[in-house]
Amino acid sequence: MHTIWKGSISFGLVNIPIKLHTATEDKDIKLRNLHKKCHSPVKYEKVCPVCDVEISNDDIVRAYEYAKGKFVVLEDDELEGLKKENEEKAVEILDFVKMDTIDPIYYNRSYFMSPNEGGSKAYSLLRKALEESGKVGLAKIVIRSKEQMAVLRVYENTLVMETIHFPDEVRSAGDVPNVPAEDNVTKKELDTAILLIDQLTTEFEPSKYTDDYRVALLELIESKRTGKEVVTPTAANEPKSNVTDLMAALQASIDRTKPDVTSAPVRKKRAATKTKTKAKKEA
Repeated sequence: MHTIWKGSISFGLVNIPIKLHTATEDKDIKLRNLHKKCHSPVKYEKVCPVCDVEISNDDIVRAYEYAKGKFVVLEDDELEGLKKENEEKAVEILDFVKMDTIDPIYYNRSYFMSPNEGGSKAYSLLRKALEESGKVGLAKIVIRSKEQMAVLRVYENTLVMETIHFPDEVRSAGDVPNVPAEDNVTKKELDTAILLIDQLTTEFEPSKYTDDYRVALLELIESKRTGKEVVTPTAANEPKSNVTDLMAALQASIDRTKPDVTSAPVRKKRAATKTKTKAKKEA
């Protein structure tokens, strides 16, 4: 499993060297955009709309748009300085809480944690302590220049770090439009709904749920592939090199200066015929 981050977990005076691994993967089927005419993949280039020229990464600076059309430019060394100030390569556990006190809306991404060299015993200690206490650790971590809150918990005998949103990143539910303020339902309707919920209640078994759309799309792609319904990009017209053009020009020049072998015998034949005719007249 690929390691995306190395650092340590710290709580109190305990320090655990760990590695971080992505716990989930995106299974979405990525489709490419092709030019309908020649089936060539479409390129997306960075172009300045004012200068009307293509630009490279060296021509780009980062900025914050504080008002429409007004920016504050931030230099790379300034951003790097902030990054170094905040990135200590440590997952600092700030508090321990009951997991059910954290609403799922806060959760973002999951990462597996494995012990780095010399960290196995401390890793086992934290894992066992979390299991016995029934609590999770609330921590802070900086990943890819972004400071994030995180939850450390145990999943299938492995420490897992779940990044969570800061409170100001979660929008207010009060801003959602058209939400009824009161429950305008009858007791009979409520009892029927609860009965239906009871009938559909079961144990959570992740393996029985599948992405039906992705499966159907893969089947469609495979049926087209095996049925040879495939397309290939039209070969690009590559410009000829100067050498090729020069050789072609030289050959064409040679061809133009060759003697006309087809017309020469005709001229000789005509000349011979004229000589014979003149001799007969003289006779």
